[in-house]
Amino acid sequence: MNGLEAETQFHVLAVDDSIIDRKLIERLLKTSSYQVTAVESGVKALEFLGLLDDEEDDEFSNSNCQRVEVNLIITDYSMPAVTGYDLLRKIKKSTSLKDIPVVIMSSENVPSRINSCLEHGAEEFFLKPVRQSDVNKLRPHLMKGKKEIQNINKRKPVEECLSPDRTRTRLNHDLE
Repeated sequence: MNGLEAETQFHVLAVDDSIIDRKLIERLLKTSSYQVTAVESGVKALEFLGLLDDEEDDEFSNSNCQRVEVNLIITDYSMPAVTGYDLLRKIKKSTSLKDIPVVIMSSENVPSRINSCLEHGAEEFFLKPVRQSDVNKLRPHLMKGKKEIQNINKRKPVEECLSPDRTRTRLNHDLE
């Protein structure tokens, strides 16, 4: 079982400015056997991903050489400086990172905000507090990019895993 766990352990970048929410999502992800890197701001996430191209610090703007393997990014929507929406847009504009699934979380149920995030490439929009049942919905998004593992571990299609009262999923899955 250890070999299978090592094969299927995915790396999730969790971004939230609230320490309570950040610790909660980190604990939920680790309970589901994900490797987690938690950061407290959109700026720190951009730094970690090597996307701080507009900063004057060359050390980070050239950090694409470091090539961090992240399988999914889950981020709060409302954060100072760089919001979750800003982070989503930057990731989707990056040629090297655009295929990484991004999930947005928010304590505010604002339909226009939710739709905007989904239209700009977010895979899911979770309402806070995030629950274990929400985290369980992440695996199909992670599996999309891991076809060889997907053939070994058959999962329910995304449509069967959705709970419309708590999450919203992007409808057009035509991206490869």
